[in-house]
Amino acid sequence: MNKIYSASTTAPVNIATLKYWGKRDTTLNLPTNSSISVTLSQDDLRTLTTASCSKSFTEDTLWLNGSKEDITGSKRLLACFRELRELRRGVEAADSAALPMSEFKLHLVSENNFPTAAGLASSAAGLAALVRAIADLYELPQDATELSKIARQGSGSACRSLFGGYVAWEMGSSPDGSDSKAVQIAPVEHWPEMRACILVVSADKKDTSSTAGMQVTVNTSPLFAHRINNVVPQRFELMKKSILDRDFAQFAQLTMQDSNSFHAVCLDSTPPIFYMNDISRAAIRAVDEINRLAGQTVAAYTFDAGPNAVIYYLKENAQVVLGPLKAALKSQDGWASASAIKPEVPTSFESRWLDVLGAGIVRVILTKVGGDPVSTSESLINDAGLP
Repeated sequence: MNKIYSASTTAPVNIATLKYWGKRDTTLNLPTNSSISVTLSQDDLRTLTTASCSKSFTEDTLWLNGSKEDITGSKRLLACFRELRELRRGVEAADSAALPMSEFKLHLVSENNFPTAAGLASSAAGLAALVRAIADLYELPQDATELSKIARQGSGSACRSLFGGYVAWEMGSSPDGSDSKAVQIAPVEHWPEMRACILVVSADKKDTSSTAGMQVTVNTSPLFAHRINNVVPQRFELMKKSILDRDFAQFAQLTMQDSNSFHAVCLDSTPPIFYMNDISRAAIRAVDEINRLAGQTVAAYTFDAGPNAVIYYLKENAQVVLGPLKAALKSQDGWASASAIKPEVPTSFESRWLDVLGAGIVRVILTKVGGDPVSTSESLINDAGLP
């Protein structure tokens, strides 16, 4: 029987604070603007992927969360395979003793520990884990930034999940995408106090996929050009500085402004794209109230292409930020790690927003800034090369 070779990697979710929205090249997944994200802890949100290859495998196969996926028409995934195999061929050309893994078919098994396609950046973690696992299997010498150019072709935001901490995806200008890559602004150790509270509104799939929504916006929104040409470039530099300076008030203000800007261009599209709902808007108002009563900006909301609220705050302000939310949502799962937080609402808090959240939030996820993808001995593939 032919030997099966395998490698496993876990990769994190990242949540953009400066949003990527719009492509100048849909084939290469080249963005119309640069973006910035915070990588979240894999203790709470991660994808585990095992990549394996063998001379006995007859086709490239992917199993995702227990289901076999039809990947024959997935141009993005096939592009990742092609690019990684090309790099492996380089390894084999340089070492005559290297196994011809580039000629073997791949079996990939991937599992998320969070809902897929629910606005929780599942594709980012999934494609990052896939690329990193295959790179480990192939023993590729390329660093995370080089691999990010491949992950980008599978899922744009996946390039940022190849790094921990605080990450920029530089849009680049080259038509071939050679300079459109992810770089780390700062590691997790630079600002470890950053925390995130995710309010999960719905685990249902989105009405409009990110891919489809982006192109509708690019083609129809008059606001879009102003955003990418004027707003984002300035905000990109300011947000990088706020991270390097650990200036939460500035970071928070920019994060909320950019979330609002992103959803404004979605609304400005024809037909309009609605990723947020009444519960999302109640989360915004709740954060406004938290900041108002704190007398300073201690919390920042952001929404990706989905209704779930991600609220950033610093560890030192956990009680102020989480107290009112816990009071409204104490019956929901997710508070185990916040037993020290008292569920309390300040006297003058506009509590109607908490009432809406209490009726609409289905899950709370408390997490923090996290590290790089991790190679692991945990395997999702059996001795026969199957899940």
